[in-house]
Amino acid sequence: MKAHTSIGSEQTLLHYEVIGQKPEAPWLVFVHGAGGSISTWKFQVEALAPHYRLLLLDLRDHGESKGIMPEFPAYDFDIVATDILAVIDFLGIQKAHFISLSIGSVILQKIDIERPELVDRMVMAGAIFDGSALMHWFVHSAKLLSYVLPYRAMYWLFSFIVLPRRNHRLSRHIFRRQSLRLTAGEYLKWLALYKPFFKLVSEYLNRPVKKKGLVVMGSQDHIFIKAARRFAMLQKNMRLTVIENCGHVCSIEAPEIFNELVIKFLSNQDVPHSIEATPVPRSWRELRALQNG
Repeated sequence: MKAHTSIGSEQTLLHYEVIGQKPEAPWLVFVHGAGGSISTWKFQVEALAPHYRLLLLDLRDHGESKGIMPEFPAYDFDIVATDILAVIDFLGIQKAHFISLSIGSVILQKIDIERPELVDRMVMAGAIFDGSALMHWFVHSAKLLSYVLPYRAMYWLFSFIVLPRRNHRLSRHIFRRQSLRLTAGEYLKWLALYKPFFKLVSEYLNRPVKKKGLVVMGSQDHIFIKAARRFAMLQKNMRLTVIENCGHVCSIEAPEIFNELVIKFLSNQDVPHSIEATPVPRSWRELRALQNG
């Protein structure tokens, strides 16, 4: 089921899809990262749909979620979390597992703070709880750089900073292709998230997380893995699994391993602290073949 629904003259819901026909199955809500879309999860849907009712959303301005009302001159985490909660409430979901990617993990942190009774278990892929010194520089410089570089050049630069290796090529390709749906004005609105970002992740890091969570990181995620390790050490209910030979977007680079981890964790089975993946460097010919995939 696909929908982009108006709930009154002054509010429209995010574009969303519901996959799975078992009414007794638990809900699993997907929160993609900046520049992404529902398509971010293309390698997860087939594996997870037999087990859960999947709710996939395009964040505001992303994918098919264009012209979402009310409009704002800039965004913060209250706005983007409220967008997601509006869809969840519209569908009458009272409890759900959540799975997030990249900055989607920060949005999920906000949802858990605001509506803890809604969140069952959490899986955070390429999770962000802080970043390296390079990340701090990039975030604080992004506003200034936006006056010098076109926003698509900013995405291009950012994708190389976060995903620098040859075996990250597929992730870079998908990230860049999806980000083309954003306009320059929309990009600047999302850029405003850097202002509350550090306060929110610090708040979440230093408060006890009461529900079970799994953080899945690639060993090559050089920007974010250090903070993820620290978070997992501080939070007794959070488990960290590192997929060796993967980068920031491990759900794309090692989808079979990632999907198995999700199913095991959400069904209360043990998951390993570390698991090795075989990196798959994609040729440009293979990437072109995936263009319409």
